[in-house]
Amino acid sequence: MTTYDLVLSGGRVIDPETGLDAVRDVGVSGGQVREVSATPLAGVTVVDVRGLVVCPGFIDLHSHSADQAGHRLQALDGVTTVLELEAGSYPVAAAYRQAAAEGRPLNYGFATSWAVARMAVLAGVRPGGDIDDFMANIGRPEWQRPAPAAAVRRIVEMLERDLADGALGIGILVGYAPRIDPSEYLAVAALAARAGLPTYTHARELVELDATTPIDGAEEIVKAAAETGAHMHYCHVNSTSIQHVDRVLGLVERVRAEGARVTTEAYPYGAGMTGVGAAFLAPEILHRRGLTPHSLGLLGAEGRLADEAALREVRRRDPGAAVFVHLLDEHDPAQFAFIERALAFPDAAVATDAVPLLWRSGTADPTAWPLPEGVVSHPRTAGTYGRVLRLLVREKGLLSLAEAVRRCTLVPADVVGVPAMRRKGRVQPGCDADLTVFDPSTVADRATYESTILPSAGFAHVVVGGEFVVRDGELLPESLPGRPVTAL
Repeated sequence: MTTYDLVLSGGRVIDPETGLDAVRDVGVSGGQVREVSATPLAGVTVVDVRGLVVCPGFIDLHSHSADQAGHRLQALDGVTTVLELEAGSYPVAAAYRQAAAEGRPLNYGFATSWAVARMAVLAGVRPGGDIDDFMANIGRPEWQRPAPAAAVRRIVEMLERDLADGALGIGILVGYAPRIDPSEYLAVAALAARAGLPTYTHARELVELDATTPIDGAEEIVKAAAETGAHMHYCHVNSTSIQHVDRVLGLVERVRAEGARVTTEAYPYGAGMTGVGAAFLAPEILHRRGLTPHSLGLLGAEGRLADEAALREVRRRDPGAAVFVHLLDEHDPAQFAFIERALAFPDAAVATDAVPLLWRSGTADPTAWPLPEGVVSHPRTAGTYGRVLRLLVREKGLLSLAEAVRRCTLVPADVVGVPAMRRKGRVQPGCDADLTVFDPSTVADRATYESTILPSAGFAHVVVGGEFVVRDGELLPESLPGRPVTAL
C-alpha cells in the first residue's frame, strides 16, 4: 500500500472539471495530488477532514496585494494563487525576481503593464516592476494623452519583450487614460492575439457615463476580440458597469455567441477602490457615476471627503492615495442585484481586486504577523471568497456550492490558460496540490469597511504545493511555498 506525504481524509471533495462531489481521501506527495480515493489512504501525515469541503485552492485573477502580508491575508480566505493581471507589472522579470527573493506563501504571477510601459515612454518613468510605479504616477497627464504612432510602436515593443519573458498576458488600464485613440488599444490586443495570451482590461467610460468618450468601453473590448481574435478579459465588470451591467453583459453574450472570446470577473462589494488621482475621479465628472466627493473615503482616514475642495486638494497632494469609491449601496437589494447579476453571469470568475495593505503608522513590514494595529485595506482583500460562500451560496442560494467553487478555481485557471494553470483549479492525480479545506456551514467573511483586515472564518486548511500555509484555521508565518506562474 502506498504511503503518501499527506492525506486529507474523509472530506467532501469537489473537483469542478470532472464534476466529482463525493466523500473521498486525497493523497498528496511531492507537491502533487497523487490519488483521489473512495477507500482510506495511508499517509505520513493524515488529517481528518470529515464534514469539510476539500476543493482546489482559489485562484485570484486580480490582486494588487502582492507582498507576504497581502498573501497571508488572502490565504486565510482560501486563496492559493495570487495573480496581478489587470494593472500588471513592468518589467515582469523584476516583479518575478523580487517575489522569488523575498519568498511568498502563495503562488504568484504577473501580466505585463501597458499603463507603466506608457508612463515610461510618455512621462519618462523608470519602472521597477512594482505596483508603486503605477500608483505614484496615476495622476500625471503626460501618460494619459493620445500618443503619436511612433510612441505606440515603442510601447508595443516593450510589451512584446515582456511577453517573451513569461508575462501571463497584457494588463490594460485604459480606464485610467480614457482619451487615448482606440487604434492603440487594438494594436495592443493584436499583440496579445499574436502571442496567444489574454488581455486584462479596466474598461474606459461607457457611453451612458460619457457621451464624448472616443469609444464605449464595453464596445471597445468586444470589438477588439472580434477584430483581432484576442482573448479579452473584462475586469471587475460590476464596478465599471454599475447600473448598466445588464447592457454590458448582453453585449458580451452576443459576441460570445458569434465566436469571440470575452471573459468576465466580478467581486461581491458595492465599493471600489483606486488611487484618488484616477482620471474618472476628477471632481467635474463624478456626477456621471451618480457620485459626489462625499461618495469617496480615503483609506485609513475617518469618514468621507467633505467637499470638492477636499477632493481637489488630496488629488494634488497625494494622487496615489487609496480611496473607497462607494458606487452601489450593498444594503439596497435593488442595487446589490446589479452585483449579483455580474457574479451569476455564465462563467464569470470571482476575483477580489485586492489592494495593497496600508500601514497607517510606523514603517511597513510585510513580513510581520499578526498584522499590527493600524494596517488597513479594502475588505475585499480579506473577505471576497468567504463572502461569496456565505452570502451568495449559503444565504441567498444564487450559486450552488459546487458552482461557486468552480467560479473560484477552474474558471480563473481556464481564463489564464497557460500550461502551468492546467495543473491548477482541479483535484485530480497529477495536478498541483493547491487545496482549500473549509466548513460550508460556517465559512464567512469578517472584514468590513470599518474593520478592513479581519480574516475570514471557516477555512480550516490551505495547502500550497503540498505544504500547509493555513492549518486548523491558523496561518503558519514560516510557510513560504509559493512558486511563480509564468507563460513559459
